[in-house]
Amino acid sequence: MDTSARPLPYPAQNFAPGLLLRAQPVEVLFLDVDGVLTDGGLYFTEAGEAIKRFHTLDGHGIKLLQRAGITPAVVTGRDSPALRLRLQALGVVHARFGTEDKRPAAEAILAELGLGWAAAAAMGDDWPDLPMLRRAALAVCPPGAHPELLAMAHHVTQRAAGAGAVRELCDLLLTARGAYVRLLDEACQ
Repeated sequence: MDTSARPLPYPAQNFAPGLLLRAQPVEVLFLDVDGVLTDGGLYFTEAGEAIKRFHTLDGHGIKLLQRAGITPAVVTGRDSPALRLRLQALGVVHARFGTEDKRPAAEAILAELGLGWAAAAAMGDDWPDLPMLRRAALAVCPPGAHPELLAMAHHVTQRAAGAGAVRELCDLLLTARGAYVRLLDEACQ
């Protein structure tokens, strides 16, 4: 019986060269939550507690970013115990909750990291995210985003929000950084 591993035909994903060039300087990724890390639906228990559904592909992508030296950061207009628990499990330490004015929140994180907008990517889905996307070196949104964001994004993911859209962006950033194949090789060991 042959127990040798079959060689993988990877990377299976390809990104446009211009998009990869735009993504190369990215050191921090700003993410909205509702409509980006989740499907945008709001779920509440009878007691009024917010329940959120997160996709494991997105979570693993965030962990891979950290291994490649890219800082994930969350700037969201909402707050919930479920969200805080998920971010803690992913090791996301840069987060601002309950903020409708996202630009100053993101700029505070940039200042903490000693970075500027030229080193930032941002992913959002609606008007409150526009100030971040307008300033970021790489602006991304999921396909269900508001038309104004779709029109100004450098990249619209193929995958939907809450269903791997963030992972697609993470893979793009990892590829641009030159870390994707190395991390994939490590995963195959």
